[in-house]
Amino acid sequence: MIKRAIIVANWKMNPASLKDAGKLFDSIAKSISNVKKTEVVICPPFIYLERLKKFSKKISLGAQDAFWADAGAFTGEISGEMLYDIGVKYVILGHSERRALGESNIDVNKKVKAAFSSGLRPILCVGESVRDDSHSYFNLVKIQLHECLNGVSKNSISKVIIAYEPVWAISSTINRRDATSTDCQEMAIFIRKILFDKFGSESQKVRVIYGGSANEKDAKDFLSSGGVDGLLVGRASLDAKKFVEIIKIAENLVK
Repeated sequence: MIKRAIIVANWKMNPASLKDAGKLFDSIAKSISNVKKTEVVICPPFIYLERLKKFSKKISLGAQDAFWADAGAFTGEISGEMLYDIGVKYVILGHSERRALGESNIDVNKKVKAAFSSGLRPILCVGESVRDDSHSYFNLVKIQLHECLNGVSKNSISKVIIAYEPVWAISSTINRRDATSTDCQEMAIFIRKILFDKFGSESQKVRVIYGGSANEKDAKDFLSSGGVDGLLVGRASLDAKKFVEIIKIAENLVK
């Protein structure tokens, strides 16, 4: 059983139109009217955010990224201040797809601190590309956590959500394989230990969620046996029926 579940949808660069985004968002909102114990966050493309906030007060809005500066000559970037101003509450930072484009831990760290300054709650993604026999992936995740959270105060850490995202399990990865709840639990325990060593007892308030192609078929296993407080859902969040099923699974597991 989990104490406080959070289910986050990452729509990535989907759907293709505002009309389709509205239909999907509205369908999800209407189907979770009785959900009370699970927080639902939807992170659509930037251009849909302002319109979608009018559909439901039950669903929190999140952004898929945010820049580290408040304003300036940064063509194509969006600041946390802009996002907060239109009602965004969360922001995904350090996603593996952003890291694959060259984003470093130092870049992510600046974005995390900027998100706090803007009033946004960061959903920080960490995770390894491969699992090797020498278990060096633990050290990689440790470095990601230390470098991305460098300079974050003990008073602020409780506002961070850590999304464990094993890149080798993501649907877009070549020769991917399924992660298990045991894989997830192992890393969730490790992440919490690193956070406790760095931030002390305040780290116990941090929610750790799983984000490696979670879907309606494995959601219950990850939530009940994976040692996490929620899920970061990609492809399955673009299907209202599947995403609502995931939300209801979480709702039924909350104490």
